Amino acid sequence: MQRQTMILARRTSQARRVARQARFLSTHLDQGLFTPTDNFVKRHIGPDAKEVEEMLKACEVKTVDDLISLVVPDSIRSSSELRCPKNMGENEALAMFKEMMDKNQIFKSFIGAGYYDTITPSVILRNLMENPAWYTPYTPYQAEISQGRLEMLLNFQTMVGDLTGTGFANASLLDEATAAAEAMTMCVNLGKKHQTKFYIAKDVHPHTIEVVLSRAEHYDTKMELVDAKDMDFSKGDVAGVLLQYPNTTGELVDYSALIKSAKENGAKVVCATDLLASTVVKPAGELGADVCVGSSQRFGVPMGFGGPHAAFFACNQQFMRKMPGRVIGVSKDSRGKPALRMTMQTREQHIRRDKATSNICTAQALLANMAAAYGIYHGPEGLKAIGAKVHGMAKVMEAGLKKIGYEVLSKDYFDTLQVDTSSVGADAVVKAAQEAKMNLRKIDEKSVCLSFDETTLAADIDGLLGAFQKAKTGDAVLP
Repeated sequence: MQRQTMILARRTSQARRVARQARFLSTHLDQGLFTPTDNFVKRHIGPDAKEVEEMLKACEVKTVDDLISLVVPDSIRSSSELRCPKNMGENEALAMFKEMMDKNQIFKSFIGAGYYDTITPSVILRNLMENPAWYTPYTPYQAEISQGRLEMLLNFQTMVGDLTGTGFANASLLDEATAAAEAMTMCVNLGKKHQTKFYIAKDVHPHTIEVVLSRAEHYDTKMELVDAKDMDFSKGDVAGVLLQYPNTTGELVDYSALIKSAKENGAKVVCATDLLASTVVKPAGELGADVCVGSSQRFGVPMGFGGPHAAFFACNQQFMRKMPGRVIGVSKDSRGKPALRMTMQTREQHIRRDKATSNICTAQALLANMAAAYGIYHGPEGLKAIGAKVHGMAKVMEAGLKKIGYEVLSKDYFDTLQVDTSSVGADAVVKAAQEAKMNLRKIDEKSVCLSFDETTLAADIDGLLGAFQKAKTGDAVLP
């Protein structure tokens, strides 16, 4: 006991000596020693002190504060000091960000609705996503000098055109919702004066509906949110219709008859669709859709907490000159050799606003190129195999749910199941899944949806079934 007391006293004395030395250093040494040497300021491309002095002299003021006083009205200026945190070096800032990010809890997502986990092949991750030669050129304003980028975008267009069954696509847009809004705009612009309505099916993804309705506020066309079975085109007053295939709860609906009726009465048909689903089910373009939109995210692009992701916009060739965004095409150079160029770019940045087909100024070239590389990496048969695997996972889950007493409401589906939870309540199932670090999508108080992707494992299905079992019996052990 006496020996332990002596050791404790010695350690306490050492700690006090170290603390005194630290106080001495902080009090007597130049505080400049503690200034980070890896600060961000010197890495910025901007004017140095000499250049600032020259510019102030040209403006006939002595200081930057004097210049600001001349330019910024006093009525909108604050006299208080900015409450900024201390200046950090890069290493310290990264450590702080890591500490913040470590608080995140990474759950497995089965939410779906256009967002799915995916496996990014290492060769694509290293050579595209993490390669400055690909990710630093934000927008190719002189696109023709980057023939490699244009070749990949042409691959993206070809892949999307093939998978959607339309045969023609642009070089990407921002995301699925804005692509749907652009399609609505195109249909309205193509419509005749008496076509004053645009139908939106109720089973389109909710976030897509919200974006389309927001965009439509500035048009005279009336937006109507209706069930697909209740759509009436007989009066010829509908400019277009937006459908989802598979729909937001995963159901695969055969829209062939509806599409035929719409087109016979002069309405254009827009179908939001899934590229991976199109590898194993009949593509929307082959059902007769005039325009296909969607996200290419599940083709090797990480979810990234919701974005960014590359959308696609595909249509029949007869509408290509009314399509938003850019189109890459094959041409010839001055020597007569094959060369790639921007064949069409009918948007407001490049031509007069009153002649532009769209205000959309955003593409996702890097992510579209990643999706194209993913398609090349796996090839047609590889993509079909992934699609079949994902569908197979959903079938296994359906069988498991039925075995433990749940009804699956989905009849024809690809990767998403809607499950009847009226016996226990949707909240109970969602809570049990979250306790197992899994996120499901609550549709209403009586049902949930769960979507599968290429990262789904057998252990994930066991965990999901355990969550459903726990919601029913209080115990996650399966029978």
